[in-house]
Amino acid sequence: MTKSVAYHWPPELMEMLVDTIPLLCRSKVAVLDFLRGAGVEEELLLTFRRQLQDDPSAISKYKIVRFVLGHLNEQGDRGLGARRFLLRRVTEFEDFSTCWPDDQLKAKGLVSEIRRVVNVKDSFTRLQQENDLQRQHQHRQHQEARDAKAAQAEKRRQHIRALRDELSSVIRMSDPQQRGTALEALLNRIFAAEELSIREAFVLRDDDGKATEQIDGVVELDGSPYLVEVKYWADTLGKGPVAEHLVRVYGRAGVRGLMISASGFTQPAVDECQRVLTQRVVVLGELRELVILLEQERPLAEWLREKARRAVIDREPLAIYGVHF
Repeated sequence: MTKSVAYHWPPELMEMLVDTIPLLCRSKVAVLDFLRGAGVEEELLLTFRRQLQDDPSAISKYKIVRFVLGHLNEQGDRGLGARRFLLRRVTEFEDFSTCWPDDQLKAKGLVSEIRRVVNVKDSFTRLQQENDLQRQHQHRQHQEARDAKAAQAEKRRQHIRALRDELSSVIRMSDPQQRGTALEALLNRIFAAEELSIREAFVLRDDDGKATEQIDGVVELDGSPYLVEVKYWADTLGKGPVAEHLVRVYGRAGVRGLMISASGFTQPAVDECQRVLTQRVVVLGELRELVILLEQERPLAEWLREKARRAVIDREPLAIYGVHF
């Protein structure tokens, strides 16, 4: 049978009630009336009323109270209302003139002790309820945080898939100039989706307004800015364009270089980047790496961090994702 932990009478309280209620009533009939007034069903008391009519000495006030209270205690949640009401009647009892004179002092002491026990129990119950509410609140907060994180992850996945599809469309463009411009803008958006991009493509001009440098973008990882250069050429990228990017990197203190090529790099170009690794961190990447990363929905930050680590420690400016790591 299901029982309420918070309001189920413990043995010590049960015994005090059995000892107290008979003292509050002068007669056995008064005990039955006290219990009936406390919400006990008449059906439960009817047997005792008949016994008292047939033989008043057949049963005592204490036996009546013990049987009725034991029945209420075994009812669990169904007897919760009656148990509460009965307990309240006892704790609020004040007119001890209705007791036998010899029982008044003992009755007062028992009622006072029951009040103390109930107050302690109520305090524990309130504390337990507050703890339960706090746990429920924390559970809701954790669940909301998990739901928000899951929603954010799903939103990111959908965005990455859209960028992946757009990258496939850009690669299929036939006009080289249009394709290069579109790729430059798209890569900046891909880096921005990973919260790496800090500045999109920009042009530096001299006092006469003549363009002196064109930067495809700037990304930042772990506090280090990377000057980005993107090339979509038909031929493998040689030492010349790589050297031009290195000049731009050297012209800025504390800046690293990231160069992405759709057609790969010649060995002299890789060697040139390897040569400067003692002074600057330069990372080379291929467009196919980004395609794979988007297809696998892998973080670009991990990709760039691993490439930079290999460049610094292993002196490998060109470590290809899916081949070398």
